[in-house]
Amino acid sequence: MGFKSLQDIIDKSRYTDGNIFEAVLSDDISERGVTRESSIREMLKMWTAMKSSYQKHEGSLKSASGLVGGDSEKLKVYSGESDTLSGGFICKVMYTAIAVAESNACMKCIVASPTAGSCGVMPGVLIPYAERYEISNEKICEAMYVSAGIGSVIAQRASISGAQGGCQAEIGSAAAMAAAALAYLMGQSPEMVMNACALALKNMLGLACDPVAGLVEVPCVKRNASGAVNAVIAADMSMAGIISVIPPDEVIDAMGEIGSLMPSSIKETSKAGLAVTDTGRKIAACQRHL
Repeated sequence: MGFKSLQDIIDKSRYTDGNIFEAVLSDDISERGVTRESSIREMLKMWTAMKSSYQKHEGSLKSASGLVGGDSEKLKVYSGESDTLSGGFICKVMYTAIAVAESNACMKCIVASPTAGSCGVMPGVLIPYAERYEISNEKICEAMYVSAGIGSVIAQRASISGAQGGCQAEIGSAAAMAAAALAYLMGQSPEMVMNACALALKNMLGLACDPVAGLVEVPCVKRNASGAVNAVIAADMSMAGIISVIPPDEVIDAMGEIGSLMPSSIKETSKAGLAVTDTGRKIAACQRHL
């Protein structure tokens, strides 16, 4: 996409009656030379795939390593039988996010949003939201365009790659995109949509990418739940009128700088962090003998 900053998206939305979705859609049509109908049709396919990755999730399925599987089902049962601390909606967000991330680990179809490792965050908030508020597929797709525009700016100004910027670039970016989507769906102004994005991303700054045994499983799957809940919290704070003191584009730039300062050992190489704990090393050794 042609946006260089989040402010650029806000500025261009002024030509679409303040509608970020229309601004991002217009940019996509121009950038790829497609029709409006074609662009929206592709986005609807991605939303359908997100829902399918959750609906077709199998609670009994385990990943090839045996490290992932069953946790979403545990949360689902817990939320239905217990007086949870988080409440029903947040629990639904958590187990949906984990279910999609488990589907990824078990080689099911997912949507990289923005990456495979963070694939559970967006559906983790959008699926429960759509069910709670009975929102149409078309309206959810509008929010996905908003997220896509933000993701493209993050990718240009910083990174969405764990190997380049640590997990802040994956789960952090996904949380920022999801928070903005929620704020958009709740009717917030373009400025407050971007504010929600900033609040979510700030909470993830410095997050290491330290996968155990080099697999996108531990701690990646559970981090999807944390990222999704973070998105909800950030959207609520923004809707309450809480403002990020550091402007959204500067937050993205800070994330990029932090990523460049991170040692390679905590950028997807599995040479530090959780990957080299005693248990992490034992798991890695077991995986080498499989």
